[in-house]
Amino acid sequence: MHSFVVDNQEFSRFPTKAGRRSLSRSISQSSTDSYSSAASYTDSSDDETSPRDKTQVNSKGSSDFCVKNIKQAEFGRREIEIAEQDMCALISLRKRAQSDKPLAGAKIVGCTHITAQTAVLIETLVALGAQCRWTACNIYSTQNEVAAALSENGVAVFAWKGESEDDFWWCIDRCVNTEGWQPNMILDDGGDLTHWMYKKYPNVFKKISGIVEESVTGVHRLYQLSKAGKLCVPAMNVNDSVTKQKFDNLYCCRESILDGLKRTTDVMFGGKQVVVCGYGEVGKGCCAALKALGAIVYVTEIDPICALQACMDGFRVVKLNEVIRQVDVIITCTGNKNVVTRDQLDRMKNGSIVCNMGHSNTEIDVASLRTPELTWERVRSQVDHVIWPDGKRVILLAEGRLLNLSCSTVPTFVLSITATTQALALIELYNAPEGRYKQDVYLLPKKMDEYVASLHLATFDAHLTELSEEQAKYLGLNKNGPFKPNYYRYGSTL
Repeated sequence: MHSFVVDNQEFSRFPTKAGRRSLSRSISQSSTDSYSSAASYTDSSDDETSPRDKTQVNSKGSSDFCVKNIKQAEFGRREIEIAEQDMCALISLRKRAQSDKPLAGAKIVGCTHITAQTAVLIETLVALGAQCRWTACNIYSTQNEVAAALSENGVAVFAWKGESEDDFWWCIDRCVNTEGWQPNMILDDGGDLTHWMYKKYPNVFKKISGIVEESVTGVHRLYQLSKAGKLCVPAMNVNDSVTKQKFDNLYCCRESILDGLKRTTDVMFGGKQVVVCGYGEVGKGCCAALKALGAIVYVTEIDPICALQACMDGFRVVKLNEVIRQVDVIITCTGNKNVVTRDQLDRMKNGSIVCNMGHSNTEIDVASLRTPELTWERVRSQVDHVIWPDGKRVILLAEGRLLNLSCSTVPTFVLSITATTQALALIELYNAPEGRYKQDVYLLPKKMDEYVASLHLATFDAHLTELSEEQAKYLGLNKNGPFKPNYYRYGSTL
């Protein structure tokens, strides 16, 4: 069953030149405007020489990759092995399907964050029979040692931490445009790879068997293509799958929001007044974590249903202007733009903290703070004091970019859920009989969502109750699932 969204925005315009300026704001702002996890072993400043200017060869004699330093592969392999320990469901899927090779013949080009957790996914796809070429969806999120380990293991990776914007598009192009290899599947995070191929290599794009997209931004763009009648291949919307929404967005943010804030500010939250802008799954997770530490939490919302949920969960729903002068922390997680404006920043009290947990860096009007009358002072990595003429300081984290990826880490177990969902979506699209999926955007089948969840239950030694034949008949269900209709909304837990 496929799903559409109504969108009044026009289909995005795309650049035709590969120059830095023409491409810098062309598709996904977040792709080139977000820092990575602080957990990476290496820093992009270790060697100022661009990887594009180096000739590197792995131990197998291949040079079909471009990473910071192939010699870091051993360190990257250790990172991947650590991640594998908490991604048992993905490893289980790898073992179960390895002999069948359900992705044999698949040529997958991917554009995601390149971290140890993503590497486990990529190597799972290879174990299931796929050939993979990979690049990064974000210029700062690549763990260089992990990219080296993948390249050493035969995956063509074109990515390094601290790419320029021109490098970013060059890496995508190198993944797509290579002699003797033509992709037939896309795994994307943000839509940049999909739209680069759509605009620059339309004939290749038309031959793609399927696209799997995991981000809000990328899914939004796919629906734009579909609405405009320009989507010529089937696509799977993984972002709106239950396993992505309820676990990656809710539970992941519930833990990583505190991690990011504590690492950067050392703030104590008991008694602090915090505004969380947006009460979707990300906002719910943030609010739950802050409430548990004794913070006084306010919520801003445009949606009356989400606002009512916030009220019933014990939060006061306000307009930001009503509390702007008294709050200690503002956290945005709406996916919108200009949620916090310069006028509101002007009225915040001294020592206030402002940060973003949304996908893109558009929520806080950071550009308005880059004016001559304000002074920027770098306090520590990802932490700036913005100083007003009267001496007032506002603490801005990660320059308004995604806090948890910028200033902390994301729990591996949650990424296992998302990665398993992505792998199954690729298998489903690649093996689907002709005609099952048309040129449209589809939601993940409910049965697949349930299977992803079931693979992760063993971690908790959880034992499912089985329906009897009589009970299944009474409920009108197959005793093996799916257990809920597609319209069922799984409740959030605080």
